[in-house]
Amino acid sequence: MVLYILVSIIAYFIGSVSFAVIFSRKFAGFDVRDKGSKGAGATNVLRTAGAKIALLTLVCDILKGIIAIVVAIIIGKIWTEIDMDILKYLAGFFAILGHTFPIFFEFRGGKGVATALGVLVTLNWKIGLICLIFGLIIIVITKMVSVGSILSAILYPILTIFMADVEFGAVIISILIALFVIFNHRENLKRIKNGTENKLNFKN
Repeated sequence: MVLYILVSIIAYFIGSVSFAVIFSRKFAGFDVRDKGSKGAGATNVLRTAGAKIALLTLVCDILKGIIAIVVAIIIGKIWTEIDMDILKYLAGFFAILGHTFPIFFEFRGGKGVATALGVLVTLNWKIGLICLIFGLIIIVITKMVSVGSILSAILYPILTIFMADVEFGAVIISILIALFVIFNHRENLKRIKNGTENKLNFKN
């Protein structure tokens, strides 16, 4: 139990490093949370600070998810009688939690999609790749990042159940990850319902 708690705390701290805030302050001279959708994620950085900073933010946010899982694996190998799947899935969940509620940045973060992608790809690259491609297709069709993110989140635990060779506990955590990402898009869901959700312009 102590190991699970330790890994969860470390993963949360890793997730709490908000690159959207760091890069927007350093390269654009403002806090991205004060502009656009107020979110500390790559999408809002793209809209407010430009593609280069957004791409850098995206890569670093994905890496947070990857690093959290890798750290869990390294720590888990030190102890015996540990359910490695549970340990990795917990690390993934808490990395996303840290991204959304970063302790280093007044608990005001992003929606956790990029970090979740890093988590998914590291836990099971086939499932992660399917979710990524599916999400991108939905984004291209709808021109809404939120729709692609939400539908990919729904797909994730379904694929985990049928494709991942993991125990029941890991499946439950995959469902929690999906629900948490969907919960983070609650305002987007309201805007989608009202027809006011922001859309990407692929012509620019």
